[in-house]
Amino acid sequence: MAHTLAEKILLDHTDAGDLKPGDIVPIRCDLVLANDVSGPVAFGAMEQMGAATVFDPDRVVMVADHFMPAKDIRSAELQKRLREWSHEHGVHFFDQGRGGIEHAVLIEEGFILPGMVITGGDSHTCTYGALGAFGTGLGSTDIAGCLALGEFWQSVPGTILVEVSGAKRPFVSGKDIILEVLGRIGVAGGTDMVLEFVGPGAEALSIDDRRAVANMAVEAGAESGIFPADRITTDYLAGRTDRPWSALRSDPDAIFARRLRIDLETLEPLVALPPSPGNVVPIGSVAGRKIHQVYIGNCANGTITDLRQAATVLRNRRVHPGTRAIIVPSSQRVYRQALEEGLLEVFIDAGAVVSTPTCGACFGGHTGILAPGEAAIATTNRNFTGRMGSDRADVYLASAWVAAAAAVTGEITDPADVVGEGGP
Repeated sequence: MAHTLAEKILLDHTDAGDLKPGDIVPIRCDLVLANDVSGPVAFGAMEQMGAATVFDPDRVVMVADHFMPAKDIRSAELQKRLREWSHEHGVHFFDQGRGGIEHAVLIEEGFILPGMVITGGDSHTCTYGALGAFGTGLGSTDIAGCLALGEFWQSVPGTILVEVSGAKRPFVSGKDIILEVLGRIGVAGGTDMVLEFVGPGAEALSIDDRRAVANMAVEAGAESGIFPADRITTDYLAGRTDRPWSALRSDPDAIFARRLRIDLETLEPLVALPPSPGNVVPIGSVAGRKIHQVYIGNCANGTITDLRQAATVLRNRRVHPGTRAIIVPSSQRVYRQALEEGLLEVFIDAGAVVSTPTCGACFGGHTGILAPGEAAIATTNRNFTGRMGSDRADVYLASAWVAAAAAVTGEITDPADVVGEGGP
């Protein structure tokens, strides 16, 4: 029987003889992840189950990132609980100043390999599809079961094949590709599905761009977003891991629920309007809207690529006096690299704030909350009402190119109007 890439990965992790979309099967975990929000809840559920130990400490990773650094007593207590539990059980633990945002850390530190199954107490665990893995977010009770038993029940998803052709135009990035998908199928169009990205345009994307694409698959309701592992993947993993892996691909005669085609030659910078990631329009239709805050960072768009794009726009320019800009490297690795490349100096000279790696304002936690009546443009993944602070504030989603251009002009602006039509 022919299978899609996602089906092949799941089949390798179950004792079921075969599977098809809609089947509910037990799946073995290669890695289980939680953070300072989801972890403590999962620990409590484990205790209620009577589970005293984890299935394999070497395959469990805890990352303090959502409220890092702690913003109040309650968040400090959550991180203390995460820290103490991690030390007690001997699992991998990334604390303040030693890691960063969970999905960036696991990819950059070599935990993720093609063909793996990763469950995480965070919806954006789908980011790991950038490396050809099946990553899926689960609730804390299910994560408790994964911690104790190393497996979970999964409804086998169908697959939407996204065929990407052509070469990116100036100021177009992975963010625009996934926004294009969301604009076409909506925030429920991928429910019970995996988004698989193939074709010459997808194969030419860097891992950073692939991370941006895979990260927001869940915004379409998808279980995961995934790129077949290839030469780009091999090059990225070189020096990060010496563990063996093999590249899987969908069979030529596999059955797909739907096919989408994206031509990068015609794709332009896009913006998701509040209050939905699926409310996507070309930048020209919203140019001129006033912006009070620019936020560049999160688990997929705080990469060195994003910071370089922002620096290209901000170099020798100033943040608009009516706007504030917050730059958040996604990890300590990225923070250090940006420091070595002089990017942090560019941001500081421009009048931007540079934050320690943190989830921060992305999920409405801290370090950039919006007041009533304010509007922000962010490289984050959600712009629901109240997501970044007041329920009377607006959040627009866009790439680092677009966000940085807004920082300079104080309004939504095509980056070509700041940097020049030909790009950097």
